[in-house]
Amino acid sequence: MMTTRSIDECKIVQLPKITDPRGNLTFIENSCHIPFDIKRVYYLYDVPGGSDRGSHAHKNLHQFIIAMSGSFDVVLNDGRKKQRFQLNRSHYGLYVCPMMWRYLDNFSSGAVCLVLASETYSEDDYIREYDSFIFAVREGV
Repeated sequence: MMTTRSIDECKIVQLPKITDPRGNLTFIENSCHIPFDIKRVYYLYDVPGGSDRGSHAHKNLHQFIIAMSGSFDVVLNDGRKKQRFQLNRSHYGLYVCPMMWRYLDNFSSGAVCLVLASETYSEDDYIREYDSFIFAVREGV
């Protein structure tokens, strides 16, 4: 059984930023800066103008999304309310809890989206149809 989640659990997190004239450094540590251990890392790049990515929910997966370069928006929906987050700095990330419908859009030219995930890939964890997501949220299935 999936737990109903609230969009209020999702938030922008400022990461440590060590400034240096030779270039800045930011780091992320398991369960310290993000509320899960990292089991998978992937990134999106060369997203054509006007395209969007995502349009799904995860039953159990936690994610942390960072704009490593450029900018893009992440739109989250918990089945009751929707919120848009703009990511455009590499020392900020967005924590996304399970059972959030999400899509990414407004990619700037050259944007790179880094995603840290709590689990390895599993097709069974995806909800790819919005109506199925709404049903799962309302029924708590």
